[in-house]
Amino acid sequence: MPRSVNHVASRARRKRIMKLAKGYFGRRKNVWTVAKNAVEKGLLYAYSGRKQKKRNFRSLWIMRINAGARQHGLNYSQFMGLVKKNGIELNRKVLADLAMNHPEAFKAIVDKVKK
Repeated sequence: MPRSVNHVASRARRKRIMKLAKGYFGRRKNVWTVAKNAVEKGLLYAYSGRKQKKRNFRSLWIMRINAGARQHGLNYSQFMGLVKKNGIELNRKVLADLAMNHPEAFKAIVDKVKK
């Protein structure tokens, strides 16, 4: 009895990987073994990158809030402590946006927490 090989499925599997490798440089885009390794590595970087993105944005927001708070005589730690103590439920993303784009609104928050 002849050996049965599912060429349709294996070809589709390779095609899917090669499609993901589109745009890579050199043999990474058209040689199966090289492309497969490159795509696997790229997907690992993409996964970890989605986690790092959250960290990077949080640190950016903290820097912006700190810069805004220091203009009004507080540092980040003191400011956030007072915000929590006064029951202001604004997250870091919103506070950073206010500090950067709406300084008068941020000043109002600082004045409220200083009292």
